[in-house]
Amino acid sequence: MLAAMLINSVSIYIASRILSGVELKNFWSAIWVALALGLVNIFIKPIISLLALPLTIVTFGLFALVINALMIMLVDQFIDSFKIKNFGWAVAFSVIV
Repeated sequence: MLAAMLINSVSIYIASRILSGVELKNFWSAIWVALALGLVNIFIKPIISLLALPLTIVTFGLFALVINALMIMLVDQFIDSFKIKNFGWAVAFSVIV
């Protein structure tokens, strides 16, 4: 689990360096973002995914990208050292990560 968290932190850090619409202060912030994103994906994402299942089926799974972007924007609200400029950057960030 620790290795998965470290790999996720590295991917978050690299994605923030690639995308100009994503701001991350340092690698420690990437660790906090990975932790918060993991918690959001454990507790909130299953509920949202279940509620949005009909829409996900109709869009052949593409609505899952929207749900991922919303989870990233939710983490953006909690972590001060992590900023996403808009929804489009959140979608791009979720695709890269």
